[in-house]
Amino acid sequence: MYVLYKDLCDHIMALTDLPAGLPAGFMDREMRSGDQWPQKLSENLATCRVFVPLFSPRYFMSESCGREWFAFNERVLRARAMGSGSLPAIVPALWTPVEYAQLPDSVRHIQVDHATFGDRYAANGIYGLIKINRLRDEYEETVLGLAQRIVRVAQEAPLPPSPPRPYESTPSAFKPRGEGPRRIHLTVVAPTRGSVPETRDVRAYGDDPQDWNPYHPESTRPLPALAEELIRSLDYRVTVSSFDDDEVRGKDFDHPEAGSAPEILLLDRWALSDEERRRRLREFDHDARPWVSVIVPWNRADVQRYGEEARDLATELEQTLPQIVDRDRRTEHRTAMNGVSTLKAFTDVLPTIVAYATQQYMKYHSTHPPAGPSVSRPPRLRGPDPTSYPAGETDRGAEE
Repeated sequence: MYVLYKDLCDHIMALTDLPAGLPAGFMDREMRSGDQWPQKLSENLATCRVFVPLFSPRYFMSESCGREWFAFNERVLRARAMGSGSLPAIVPALWTPVEYAQLPDSVRHIQVDHATFGDRYAANGIYGLIKINRLRDEYEETVLGLAQRIVRVAQEAPLPPSPPRPYESTPSAFKPRGEGPRRIHLTVVAPTRGSVPETRDVRAYGDDPQDWNPYHPESTRPLPALAEELIRSLDYRVTVSSFDDDEVRGKDFDHPEAGSAPEILLLDRWALSDEERRRRLREFDHDARPWVSVIVPWNRADVQRYGEEARDLATELEQTLPQIVDRDRRTEHRTAMNGVSTLKAFTDVLPTIVAYATQQYMKYHSTHPPAGPSVSRPPRLRGPDPTSYPAGETDRGAEE
């Protein structure tokens, strides 16, 4: 891999006007023990303009690679939410061939056309081109083409830097090996532009609850869409619905009954201004399972956040969802319930709430198999006194 990295850096230096002596790139394997590598890795992931993952079956089994992917992709999603447009800042390279079925759900949205570098690259990957001497020309052509693509992406869609994300607390974008598909349901509890109280600024709302954008004007995208993408980048399959839509709320992909997947409520306190919605939320709270959590986005730049009406709504939240509020506030994730005041704080806290809801689901959810046919059993015969058996022996017929 180091050979590829060095050759890419040489090409990038030749293709750009980077000053001599400045590194053209960064490779995590350059670091040694004692080099404060988590901090250096986080800093480079927060400032580099292009991320080049080397696809291979082993790559997607690595937790550290999954953390790097998530940290960079979170940065891309946040930049898009702030109006930087569609940024194709992830440029994968094929180290060894990988079948589409081997790709995690979190990376399948990345458009990769390996055929553009030729059939031998697609069949062998860069590793094969390096190892087979007669394919040396194909290797040189492939690496030059990859360097040209990296430079083009960096110049056409420069990705702004962001504060480093602590490596130790960064989740992996790849689910653990052997784990089946992970699912989560996202429910949006928010009014629309037409149903918001008259005293409320309507700029954060749209024609549908899922148009809600509480971090306006910092963010240009609806929050549910951003949350869906961020959860998907954690290798989850996500469904999204509005709380006001009774027919689909709480349902996941394969099970028609409510509560068959961890659930997160994105709740706007102003939704509590509606009496009927409060009634339905109280009913929801009464039946809420342990794997339901709430996040309350609350923009610190919103001047109405500090008014008397807003304070009343905060009190209303505790009265409407007492069970969920009390449960969530007894955990380390209580900040999500108290109010998430910035877009960055939201993208930081969402993965921890996803992990918590999933843990609760795995802990408390019980699977009920479908009822089978009724089978009559013969009457059981009374056997001898079980105390008459020798030590270690049991009445196997009685057990069965």
